[in-house]
Amino acid sequence: MKKVGINMLWMVPGVVGGSETYITRLLKGLAERPSEFDYTIFALPQFSEAHPDLAKTFKIAFAPVSGQFKSFRVAGENTWLAAQCKKRNIDLVHHAGGVVPIVRTARPVLTIHDLQYLYYPEYFSSTKLAYLKRMVPRSAEAARLVLTPSEYSRRTVIERLNIDPSIVVVVPHGISPHTTSEDTSSVRKRYGIEGRFFMYPAITYPHKNHLVLIEAFARVAKMYPDTTLVFTGAKGSMEVRLAQEIKGHGISDRVKRLGYIPSADLDALYREAVAMTFPSRFEGFGAPVLEAMARECPVIAADATALPEVVDEAGLMVSPDNAEQWSQAMSEILDDENLRSILVKKGLERAASFTWDRSADILENSYRHALETTL
Repeated sequence: MKKVGINMLWMVPGVVGGSETYITRLLKGLAERPSEFDYTIFALPQFSEAHPDLAKTFKIAFAPVSGQFKSFRVAGENTWLAAQCKKRNIDLVHHAGGVVPIVRTARPVLTIHDLQYLYYPEYFSSTKLAYLKRMVPRSAEAARLVLTPSEYSRRTVIERLNIDPSIVVVVPHGISPHTTSEDTSSVRKRYGIEGRFFMYPAITYPHKNHLVLIEAFARVAKMYPDTTLVFTGAKGSMEVRLAQEIKGHGISDRVKRLGYIPSADLDALYREAVAMTFPSRFEGFGAPVLEAMARECPVIAADATALPEVVDEAGLMVSPDNAEQWSQAMSEILDDENLRSILVKKGLERAASFTWDRSADILENSYRHALETTL
């Protein structure tokens, strides 16, 4: 039985966002099936508390470093991880965080979630930008296979990093089944949400584009006084600016900032929302739109990067920075219950095509292929 290691030292739970969702869903897909591979996850100590179900299913080797300092995590990948792989006779390591360590003892497979740093360098610190510019191309060259979550990301990796198309493989997100039995009315009451509402689940980073949604909703709020805009997700670098814009538009009493909430509560809000609005300028995939569709929530999404590929014809697509178009799309769903019902149906059908099992199939086929290559 071939031994496969999965490098998760880059993943600080609750901090890295969509890439954490992506890889943990893939792991859940692997956990639900018999496998020809013997898996070991290499992770930070926080992993067990954040993902207890995975910690019980897989062999976990915990690194003697915390996630507080990135320099320590990088050093751990080039010392402790390499030593552990050699000690455990690991045949292949899946580096799921976008970078292959310089020191390695097993065949590397690499996941590149996206190349945002090449398109929006202004969103990165000078130190991180320099690191990514140096390490990502080198990592892609070193990998036996490069995995991406979407065809959009695959295409940009091939074009911008000049990588052989034959070694770049799309491993899409798998959507988790809906299992919560949470009473939606009790969730509404817990967060003080009344009447009709739109929601946007995203950390407040610049590329998530919350500001255009605030501008659009300010117009909607004038025409529909019973509506609310609900933001969920961790606090990012745009938090102060977000509060200023909400106050400036005079809609402080119409916008709710819930922060990070439990997944069961998020599921309930999806089911209660008029629609999920997703104006992000840049996504390597865009898992929240898939989550919303699977929870019978209509989607209005930005017509940018990987989002059209994921949404297809199951949602309304809008230019990411056109506030007038966003307000029109939101008004259209408020006014037309038949349209909303059609989008719910199409969304469910679309989400059904993204399963954990399918993603796990592609992932294990990729491992198998990487182990068979002789280059």
